[in-house]
Amino acid sequence: MPAPIGSLLMISLHGYVAGSPELGKPDTGGQVVFVLELAKRFARLGYKVDVMTRRFEDQPAEDVINDNLRILRIPFGGRDFIRKEDMHDWYGDFISNALAMIRARKLGYDVVNSHYWDAGVAGQKIAEELQIPHIHTPHSLGWWKRADMAGSPPEEMAGYRFEERIRKEFVLYRTCDHVIATSEQQVDLIAREYVLPRDHITMIPPGIDENRFTPATPERVAEARARLGIGPRDVYVVGRAAENKGYDLIIQALPALRILQPEARLVLAAGANSDSDLALLAQWKAIAAETGVADAVDWRGYVADADLADHYRAPGVFALPSRYEPFGMTAVEAMACGTPTVMTIHGGLHELVEFGRHALVADPKRPEEFAAMINMPLQYPRLREALTVEGARFARRVFGWTGIARRTLAVFEQFRGRYDAYAPEAAE
Repeated sequence: MPAPIGSLLMISLHGYVAGSPELGKPDTGGQVVFVLELAKRFARLGYKVDVMTRRFEDQPAEDVINDNLRILRIPFGGRDFIRKEDMHDWYGDFISNALAMIRARKLGYDVVNSHYWDAGVAGQKIAEELQIPHIHTPHSLGWWKRADMAGSPPEEMAGYRFEERIRKEFVLYRTCDHVIATSEQQVDLIAREYVLPRDHITMIPPGIDENRFTPATPERVAEARARLGIGPRDVYVVGRAAENKGYDLIIQALPALRILQPEARLVLAAGANSDSDLALLAQWKAIAAETGVADAVDWRGYVADADLADHYRAPGVFALPSRYEPFGMTAVEAMACGTPTVMTIHGGLHELVEFGRHALVADPKRPEEFAAMINMPLQYPRLREALTVEGARFARRVFGWTGIARRTLAVFEQFRGRYDAYAPEAAE
């Protein structure tokens, strides 16, 4: 009987991966939080965990987070930041360098758990070399993103190299031992568009830090509002600067909302660092000016990690206006903080909530519809109170990270020892 799993290798290649990641930097958002929080819970449950990522700029080769968790950075592709869409040609170097380090340091792992397709392609090769199981978490799907971007300019579509990505995803899902999807919608798409048997897929949603994202007393909320300059008629949106986040859509919904709530403002915290991010920000500001709501948008940019929870607590409503969103971690965090939340129909999260009890749902591509849903908790106190209590209860019970980690480990355990007969040690 094989020994229980004790050592895990998690791979997440793009963005700025660190014990306390600088959220809002390019490619550094929900996925980075997901991987690190899951790794921390694995470590807390007694497992040895290495999170392997790309080394670039002036990052150290290794960060020790605690006795059970460290971040290992493997150099490839040079010293400069490379966005995830442009790393396609460098994965072979990562695989070679990672395996060289693993063998030089005589590291041993029971399972590889990769995140996003770039790490999945690399993780599969590493798992095959080490003769251990590979469990993959896609986070997003090339097929879904290509379908959602249909009609975009050809030059924009070309930058995503969708054909290559989808082809490699198709092979990856068949060669890895199991796929963990983060929503039922993702399960359906993988089964249908990638023609994968459903018993090869398990749905486990992302989690939240239930000790950090909590409701607060009225006094604490009032203090946060005064300190942050956010009022009870404000709508809060947060995330990195990206086309799919739908910031243009909620700006277009603002005129309709202000007919119903003349004092309403949009507080938009869109982390923008690169030139392409700043170009998007300029586009959104132009849309606000064209629609006559420039004075009703408060541009916040990057929000410090220590202030995230209070930013969720302070507004009257939190909105997730994404035109494409694999899950929507920020909406869950806002709900856990007790803020009424309106989320997009273009993602998997809305399928898990009970409309009118846990949250409200609308199509951000229909500005009047989205505005009407945002107005509901601002207009009706009883609905606001119900969403505040039930939304927080739902988010904390369903999406606490410790429970998510235990569910994920149960999947890993199904595959432990699968390749023991083929391992080099067994052949000697």
